[in-house]
Amino acid sequence: MEMLTTSEASDYLRLGERKLYELVAEGAIPCTKVTGKWLFPRDELDRWMLSGLMRPAGMATSQPPLIMGGSQDALLEWCLRESGSGLATLVEGTESGVGRVLRGQAIAAAIHFHSDNEDSGEDPNVAAVRAMAGLHDAVLIGFVRREQGLLLQPGNPKNLSGLADVLTRGATMAVRQPGAGAQMLLEVLLKKHGAKPKDLRRLEPPCLTGPDLATAIRAGEADCGIATRAAAKSAGLDFVPLLWENFDLVMRQRSYFKPALQALVGFISRKPLRQRATDLTGYDVSPAGTVRFFA
Repeated sequence: MEMLTTSEASDYLRLGERKLYELVAEGAIPCTKVTGKWLFPRDELDRWMLSGLMRPAGMATSQPPLIMGGSQDALLEWCLRESGSGLATLVEGTESGVGRVLRGQAIAAAIHFHSDNEDSGEDPNVAAVRAMAGLHDAVLIGFVRREQGLLLQPGNPKNLSGLADVLTRGATMAVRQPGAGAQMLLEVLLKKHGAKPKDLRRLEPPCLTGPDLATAIRAGEADCGIATRAAAKSAGLDFVPLLWENFDLVMRQRSYFKPALQALVGFISRKPLRQRATDLTGYDVSPAGTVRFFA
């Protein structure tokens, strides 16, 4: 660690020594006192200056925080811990997570897009990332394939076997917030049935994550909702499978080589992931660690 004297710090910051001492007295600048002399760690001074940097709207930070945004997933959360990556999570849904990557507020995001064009043959995650002008330098890393389906109260008291039953029988459905992957999936499925979200009897407000949705069903607040098989098992709910989806990690090319993400990508290619996925159920780990798209 390079330490600067008061005179050196004054020159480095282009501040007078008197002003520097005022900042020290106010506890407003990083410094330490050794044998009666004030010393200033240069790296901390750099961070201190950057913390007050004003950025024009839309300008991303040069070093995004070690946060995995996007969709919630129990297997991913376990991998973040076990890999020692140091990555924190901020689960707000697929679109919100990508938005944070675009704004430099997260280093990566977990995504599962769905669209009306899924029958075209192009994977929705790849298509969505390819279409984002702000992600011209994107890397899409495969994590798993997940089984999505209809979560039902234990014993399925309303005898629901699919979305058609939910619509015709007036079942109360827990839903997700706009931009969440499960909500995109619900809207695609409704369109195939010639219906719209307003045709559902919905639980309000929307649930932020799949486990939140499962809890609402378990508590009797809703009859059903769309989430993963793993979420259903964890909450002790019945499950009607709908489809398998790709669940991927998107990041910028320069972020991919950061130690935190390299630790995670290295870990998900190993045997412990397969065992944990088997225990949770509803996962296919064959895509884990593969580069699915490189801009």
